[in-house]
Amino acid sequence: MLEEQKAGGIYEVRQREFDPAATDEKDLGPLQHLPGLWMNVEEDGSKTDSRGWNLIALPFAQDGHPPYRLLMNQYNEQLRFMFVDDKVPNRGVKFPPMTTDQFLVTLDYQQSIRQKKAQDDADTPLAGEGDLPIHHEPGLFLHMINEQTDGIDVARLATVPHGNAATLIGRSKTYDGAPQNIDSASGFPIGAQSEDDVAAGKTIEQSVEEAVNPRDYLNPYRKFAETPFEGIFSVRTPFDTLKKALSFLDVERTTELRMTTELQMAGIHNIPFIERQADANLMRSVFYIMELAEKVNGKPKLALAYTQFIFLDFFRRRDGEAGLIRWPHISINLMEKVAEPTKEDPYMVNVAKY
Repeated sequence: MLEEQKAGGIYEVRQREFDPAATDEKDLGPLQHLPGLWMNVEEDGSKTDSRGWNLIALPFAQDGHPPYRLLMNQYNEQLRFMFVDDKVPNRGVKFPPMTTDQFLVTLDYQQSIRQKKAQDDADTPLAGEGDLPIHHEPGLFLHMINEQTDGIDVARLATVPHGNAATLIGRSKTYDGAPQNIDSASGFPIGAQSEDDVAAGKTIEQSVEEAVNPRDYLNPYRKFAETPFEGIFSVRTPFDTLKKALSFLDVERTTELRMTTELQMAGIHNIPFIERQADANLMRSVFYIMELAEKVNGKPKLALAYTQFIFLDFFRRRDGEAGLIRWPHISINLMEKVAEPTKEDPYMVNVAKY
């Protein structure tokens, strides 16, 4: 980064170096506890092992089956946050001419997920075996220090190898106690009911319950509504699985980062094939950074939970409405912090110029 200083009408430029220092040496605001390594700890007595759960509907062609399959995953994750800078400048000006720069805290993150178990409603081998890598995502978390718009002070920039890039923006808050206002949405699609069911006043839950024939359009959802995946993760109430996991923690303080692509100019961009086949065009995510009553070296032990809700739009709606069916893609997890950042933590560059 370059710092500008005006001297005698001439701007001098100073180079700033990145320093992946420990969290408490920087003013990171609501992101202060994130730098370091978070993961699901796989050992006896762990409260975070196999706490990752995912559901997604995918286009699928098989005789005697609806044109999609419903995939459920149980997974473990590693999520590493690395400090980038606590004063990235966005240059601006107000009129009459007056400098109005914005400054951002920036963290790099690398997410990697390996499934423990997986099953789709059609019992295909496409679900994959256990210990299979299923997701990798690099990205950035931002904290807007000043010049905030409508109280928006946090953002997440996510890139996915499938061909998606998402910008989510939102607001942070910190409060005493456990996470609040956890999502309660179901995993049922919008627009997948038949016109007859809608005309009869049936709810989506009723339509799913009545889809007893394997050929019925909503039968894949009936399978995982009546019999939750691994006896735990139900498509009917997927977020209850996280609420149950959180009940085993004694949380003293929570920092909440609530972000969405629905605000301002945020959004998702996809490659053409995804736009044609399964358009990802809405994403919401909430991160809960928790300080626990349990202490490690005199400081609160840290846990991290998140919910993520995406709409994938594909196939014409069946309920008589215009547009495409909206299929929820839901992910949740609960991890713990296992390592703080160090001076030796790698980063892509040592010096940057803006």
